Amino acid sequence: MFRKILITIICILVPVISAVADQLTLKNNAPTSYVVKKGDTLWDISAVFLKQPWLWPKLWRLNPTINNPHLIYPGDKLRLVYDEQGEPMLVKGKPELKWSPKARKHLKNLNPVSIISLNDIAPFLRYEQVFSQQQVDELPYVLGSNEGHKSSLDSFKLYVNGDLIVGKSYGIYDKGEQIIDPQTQELIGYYAKFVGTGKAIRTGDSANKEPATLYLDSVTREVHSGALVAPVNDNQLLPAYYTMQAADAAIEGKIIESASQNREFAKFDVVMINKGRDILKLGDVMAINRQSPSIVETSQGPKYVNDTSRWDRIANSGSSDYKMPKEIIGNMMIFKLYDKVSMGLILSTQKPVRLQDTVISPL
Repeated sequence: MFRKILITIICILVPVISAVADQLTLKNNAPTSYVVKKGDTLWDISAVFLKQPWLWPKLWRLNPTINNPHLIYPGDKLRLVYDEQGEPMLVKGKPELKWSPKARKHLKNLNPVSIISLNDIAPFLRYEQVFSQQQVDELPYVLGSNEGHKSSLDSFKLYVNGDLIVGKSYGIYDKGEQIIDPQTQELIGYYAKFVGTGKAIRTGDSANKEPATLYLDSVTREVHSGALVAPVNDNQLLPAYYTMQAADAAIEGKIIESASQNREFAKFDVVMINKGRDILKLGDVMAINRQSPSIVETSQGPKYVNDTSRWDRIANSGSSDYKMPKEIIGNMMIFKLYDKVSMGLILSTQKPVRLQDTVISPL
């Protein structure tokens, strides 16, 4: 009986919670107007007004002057108004005519504002960046070249130990380092280093040990024997926009790698987290948070643990159990999913993001 009552309560509360989560909340310091700047995205503009920028479609809704947010350009003035229900929305302000003896200036070749910077993620949509252990074991690889050199550059013919499709483009990758889940210590893949592209000019016959031939037409670094070969998503269309939503509240992951392979990252950098398609969705927005430094009480007063001696840490162990908070330092959006890894684009950050920073639901 109790179980039936509990299930009934949950069924009632879920839509209520969902409705609250989707309700627009303006920032306390939200301005009444905003002039679009070059380099802005719809996320940036929405973040000026909203506490939940991923709800940007609601902010532009039912707007006769902004039917398509992609038609907003740098220099446009946007105004914050309210509909009949008191819900906020953005409208494009009417330009004011001014008499001036100066020559009229025209802005040319302006690109409309996009949701996010698609140029930053396009290469990752076309070229694989993470290989599973199964892919590493099964993908064909480079045997050598027609010149007999240990490494190859543009215009070489590469021989591959697999059957390729003539005329199709292929990406060439160094296997890269193992990706280890810092929470489970499990091997979750390999970060593939893209080194070039080639087009298949001979299909090959692996059953009879006849290699396929790949004409190397573009490289970013030298190609070595053993490099993995995978099809390129030539027909991959960039999405017009991502449907953004807050990631599930139960999900918590770690930033484990970056495309730049640096240790600190900023806005529009691409990073990887240790959660995959089994629990994440394309467009999931996650908050990036960081644990505040631990503090220990000493005879000289409170000190950061990293600034104390080993003796102080031992002598004062347990004397102060402060639960230092985690602070939100930015947001990211998931744009590519693998089995156990996902790629995200950093949308905003108050300070440099680092490896091992935690990602959670922004709600």
